[in-house]
Order: sequence, then structure tokens, then C-alpha cells
Amino acid sequence: MKFKLSKPIAIGVFLLASGGILSSCENTSLKGEAASETHTSSSLEDFAKYVDPMIGTAKMGHTYPGATVPFGSVQLSPDTDTIPYAVNGRYNPDVYKYCAGYQYDDETIVGFSHTHFSGTGHSDLGDFLVMPTTGELQLNPGTAEKPESGYRSRFSHNNEKAEPGYYSVLLEDYNIKAELTATTRVGMHQYSFPEGEKAHVVFDLMSGIYNYDDKNVWTFVRVENDTLVTGYRQTNGWARTRTVYFAMSFNKPIAKYGRDRYDKQPYNGFWGRFNQGENFPEIAGEKIRMYFDFELEEDEKLNIKLAISPVSTEGALNNMKHEIPDWDFDKVKQEARAEWNKELNKIDIASESEEEKTNFYTAMYHAFLGPTEYMDVDGKYRGLDMNIHQADGFTNYTSFSLWDTYRALHPLFNVLQPERNADMIKSMMAHYDQSVHSMLPVWSHYANENWCMIGYHSVSVIADAIMKGNANFDEERALDAMVQTARTAYFDGLKYYMEMGYVPEDRSGASVSKTLEYAYDDWAIAQVAKKLGKEDIYEEFSKRAQNYKNVFDSQSGFMRPKLYDGSFKKEFDPLNTHGQGFIEGNAWNYSLYVPHDPASMIKMMGGKTQFSQHLDSLFSMELPDKYFEHTEDISREGIIGNYVHGNEPSHHVVYLYNWTDAPWKSQDKIRMVLKDQYQNGADGLGGNDDFGQMSAWYIFSTLGFYPVAPGSTDYALGSPAIHQAAINVGKGKVFKVLAENQSDKNVFVEKVTLNGEALKTPFIQHEDIMKGGELVFYMSAQPNKEIYQAL
Repeated sequence: MKFKLSKPIAIGVFLLASGGILSSCENTSLKGEAASETHTSSSLEDFAKYVDPMIGTAKMGHTYPGATVPFGSVQLSPDTDTIPYAVNGRYNPDVYKYCAGYQYDDETIVGFSHTHFSGTGHSDLGDFLVMPTTGELQLNPGTAEKPESGYRSRFSHNNEKAEPGYYSVLLEDYNIKAELTATTRVGMHQYSFPEGEKAHVVFDLMSGIYNYDDKNVWTFVRVENDTLVTGYRQTNGWARTRTVYFAMSFNKPIAKYGRDRYDKQPYNGFWGRFNQGENFPEIAGEKIRMYFDFELEEDEKLNIKLAISPVSTEGALNNMKHEIPDWDFDKVKQEARAEWNKELNKIDIASESEEEKTNFYTAMYHAFLGPTEYMDVDGKYRGLDMNIHQADGFTNYTSFSLWDTYRALHPLFNVLQPERNADMIKSMMAHYDQSVHSMLPVWSHYANENWCMIGYHSVSVIADAIMKGNANFDEERALDAMVQTARTAYFDGLKYYMEMGYVPEDRSGASVSKTLEYAYDDWAIAQVAKKLGKEDIYEEFSKRAQNYKNVFDSQSGFMRPKLYDGSFKKEFDPLNTHGQGFIEGNAWNYSLYVPHDPASMIKMMGGKTQFSQHLDSLFSMELPDKYFEHTEDISREGIIGNYVHGNEPSHHVVYLYNWTDAPWKSQDKIRMVLKDQYQNGADGLGGNDDFGQMSAWYIFSTLGFYPVAPGSTDYALGSPAIHQAAINVGKGKVFKVLAENQSDKNVFVEKVTLNGEALKTPFIQHEDIMKGGELVFYMSAQPNKEIYQAL
């Protein structure tokens, strides 16, 4: 059977999809025949039809199903409960299920808020919740057990639809059809109310994700006229000084409005002379819920536009006027889908399975949800110093989940989104300039550094772009920022690491993980220093990159926590994820984290044969629940044997066979992971998608290659799970991947050719991809144990 791409590879289509080419055309006056060459969304395949935003919305996936556009500032999505972050001052573990605001198994919807993270293991946001209701007005959300006690509503998945740029659901308790779409900075709602019912819109400025009693610092609302409302909300959560401004417009005049305030201030000045509860146009307080009533004619739909801004209500209103100047909901919906198709058309795959296409294009969708744009249409944004800055010549981004995304997502961007990735690095440099610590971001969002997770993986992202020739920024200045960040002694055990060559566990927890990740980041710095001719920096950080050896215990064969006195910690269990010197992992998995020097690691761990057998054991042994039951980010669904794919530190592990004499052993295991950890359905992800990192692993591995060590130009080869793929790499070039005789049984690679030449090692180079060409895998049901020459 012959498998074909969705359409013959046409350079024009890929020029359009590349983004940069289209932008240059838009700034040129095209006439005559030249104008006819300009491609529109009709030139693109509708790959959006394969995307299922519901994938990952159950259990641990932590994705949201709502409406957004690629890298959009607004994520307009339903929230299904109001679980608080803390109960009686103590962390409430149930809140973890609601990192994205939505859980598929819930039976009620509280409302639709405008900001969400995708796939994270911690959370914030959930700003500006809107909920349409009928009947008696209620301003509390009620409970899942008794939804009629508040404004929430029951719903059914049978009456719910999610697709790229659009979401709809029937709110059963009110018989209201809710429809949502979005542009980059504006969410658009369309509500169809039942005839003859009072139409209320609840506007909850207290609601939020990972909420707690005093999370709201302040809210301010102005009813500007009978169709426009503006204001802002400031919160103290994961980001401790986060302010978001809004402008909300209705297509029908407000008949009546009011508010309830739920905080008690010791001093309120002389505002008590007014009745602020009803039709009063200026509201302020910590905890506010508002309502707006409307008188609708038969078959009238109520439309709402809500724009956000990091700068001001004026900025929000300008964003709205620029992005949605009219009230054509269907037009906005169609344009959002077109934006998604432009991005999804960057890879055209041929597969015999609709299920595989759904997994693949949903993975691309999830990979392009973030980082998100963080500036107004005029380029203004709030900086880390809380001042207003102007993005000069770049798009400013936020929400950098770098402990996750440096591994495969940003390397994927260097292939599919090079211009965006360069702008993301410019955003990191702006963060560095505004940081009083003079540090690059660790985990940052909304003009805040929240210091989540370990390492300083901005340096990996920057190094990967520089080494792969995607450095549309000042490379030497970026290196200075990398070095300064890595020398910040008071950051997370770095003082000990620099002085002793390791982080001592009795001085700083998760010490082994920190030592290993610092060593990798230092190697990334060394590569850039070498390329830029900075020999002193290269020597310093090349030496630091060897520090992983200082926490290897040759007696046990594992990386092991070392104490300040130089001895290894006595109480040690390599299976346990609790209290063993590792973060979100155990010694079995984390001991394999030397992505920058696999050959030396393998030699240190007993040589190629012993190491290969060690890897075999990782996949075949069993990890009992007791070893991870108190580790929030690891669950049974994300584990195969003792290999933890549902958490990032192991994502490169299956490719390590390529540095042994048995690279064929990686091939069936890669295909096993693809089948086991990525499936259709709401519970189709084996762990948090982590802002696209899990999805990026899927995309690379499905195509047959993976960036084991970002900062290197090498990709390790695996086992492609599609028949053909055409990858637009920009500048009119296409890199094709073909897998001859590929099937669920034929998972082993008989031979590989690159542009007709047989490969002798299981690696290709970044330039091989970016200059276009053809990579052909010849597949078999039996392994070819002599396929590659020994390294």
C-alpha cells in the first residue's frame, strides 16, 4: 500500500506556513502576476480537523479545552470547579487536578475565564471569569454536589465541542448555549439564551486557579457606559505581583448591573455615602463579584469581547479595537482556525491511522500553546521591574516553563518556529536586563520570576539557538548573561557547587538533581564560549560540566547524594523518589542524566555492555507505588517498568542505546513509549504535558530523531512511527522523512539513508534538516544488530 501526503509538496504552501515569508510579502505592494502568487488560508490543508483539545484534560494531562490561537495571550476556557489551594492554612492536594482549571470527569462548569496554563504541574491565572445565567440571580458559585446553590451549571460532554480556536457547551441548568473563540489578546463569547428568561452575566473577579482567600490583592472596575466595562486585577500567587488589565464590551446595552463585595476593609473613606451595590459605576475592593442584566429579543445572541493587557485599560481597549473591531463571531472563529492551520501545515504527515494523525496534530497544537505573547499591539509590556517597557524589534513572550521545555520544545522551535524562538530569547534577555539579580529566567510568567524547579535552563535554550545558527540577537551579550547567571552564588546551592564541585544534600535539598543539571547547563555555556572564541570561559565551564562525576557512587552504580563532609548519604534507596537527593525522580532514572557526555557516563557505569543491560532493566523491572505515591508529579499512568516517561528527566533515556553497541534496542522501546503514553481520548497523556514538552517529545520521536543534548547540533535517530512526513524548515526548503515498510510490527530499522547515502552512525546534524533533503528509514520486524558502526 502506498501512503501519500495530504497534497504534493508545494513550495508555495510551505512558504506561507513559514511565517517569515508571509510577513515580508505583507509589507510589499504586490501587483499583477505577483499578487496572484500570494497564498491564502485556502492553500493550506485543514489539519485542524485532526486536533482534539480534549486530549490531556483528564487525570494528569492538565491541558485545557478552550479557545486560543497559537502562542496567544488569551486562553478562554471553562473552569469546572473552585478547589482552593489551601484549606485552614494547609496545602490542599486536590487542587493539583485543576492546574488548567478543567477536569474531564467533572459534571459542572463554574464559568469561563481568560487565562490558563497548559499542562503545568503548578498553577496560577484563571482571570476574569464570566458565567451567563437565567432565573434568580446568584453571585456565589455553589458546589459541585449542589450546583443549584450557586451560579454554576451542569453540563454533558455530549453537548460539548472543542476544536482549535473554538469551544462550545450547553449549560444545562440554564439551557444556554455558550460559544467561545479568541484572537491573540481578546476572548469573544457568544451566548444563546432561552426565550423569555432573564439574562444575567456574572463577572467573578474573585475566581482563580490555585486560589486562596487572600490571593486577590486588589480589583478595580469602571462601568464606562452601557456597553463598556474596564478595570484590573492584581493577585499574589505563584507570581506575587501580577496585574492584568481588561476591557469588556457587550453587543447589547446593559439594563442593570451591580456588585457584591466579600472583603471587610478597616477603612473605606467616605464612599459609604453611595449605594455601591447597584448601578454604581466605580467599584474597588479585594473581593468583588459583579452582575450585568440584559433585555434580549427573541433569537438574539449576547456577544461579549474581553481584551486583556499587561499595561493598562487603555492598552486593553486598543487591543480589542485592533484585533476584533466588529461583532462577527463566526469570522473570528474562522480566522482562529486559519491561524492554527498555518502552524499545523508546517508538517504534513502520511499515516494509515486517523488515530495517529489525531495524536500528531494535537501534539503540534499543544506544542504551540506557549510560551505566550506578553505585550499590547503597540509593543508595550510590563517588565520584571514593574515598569512599562517597549518591545523594540521583537515580540515579547512570557510563561517560560524552562525545566521542562529546554529539553525538546525549544529545540523543536529551532526547526519549526525559529523566528519566534529568537524572540523568546530576546524576551529572556529583557528579563535579565530588568532583574535585580542579573539572572536569566528560571520559571517566569506575567512579569514575575517564581523560581520554580532547578537549574538555569535559559542557558540551554540560548546555547541551542546559537549553536544551530538561529541567533538573531547579540550572541556575546547573551553569553555574558549566561555566565553571570551561572555565577550567582546565592542561587539554590550554587555557592557549594562552585566551591566543592557538587551540591551537598545537607545544605541544599534535591542536591544530586541540581548538580547534574548545573553540569549540563555549564556544558551548554562552554559550547557557546568555544564558538565565540572565549577560551577562558570555555575552560572554566568545561571543567564545571564534569561535576556530574562527583556525585557518582561506584559502589552502588548510581548517582547518590553527597554530604558537606564529602561522604555519601548512608540512607539510600535508588528506587525511592522521596528524600533521596532528587527532584521528581529516583536514582535509577536521574543517574542517566548526563546528556552532554553519554560516552563518559557509560564508561563510568561499567561500559557499553553493562550499561545496555542496565537500560534493559529500567524498562523491564517494576516500580511499586510506595516509591512515588507522595511525589505529586509522578503517577502510575506515566511509568513503564521503572522508566518514568510522565516526567521530564527521563525523556532522553531511551535514545542512550545509540551510544552503546546495541542502538537497535532503542527502536522498539521508542515505539512502545509512543503507543503507551500518547493516545486518543481525554486521558490520553501519561503525565503533565508541561507546556508542550511531552508533545514535543512525541513529535520528534514520531518523525524518527530526537535532540538528546540541546546545545549540540546532533540528533539521535530512533524509529519513525509514520510513513512519510514533509517538514517545512523555512526559506522554501522541505525536509522529508520516509519510513519504508513501517508498521506496528516493523519497528526496527534495517538501514537509513540521508539524501541517498547510507548512514554509518545513528545521528544526523541540524544542518542536514535545515538545508532540506530526504531521510529514509527502511523498516523490518527484526532488528539489524549491525546497522551502525561502533562509536
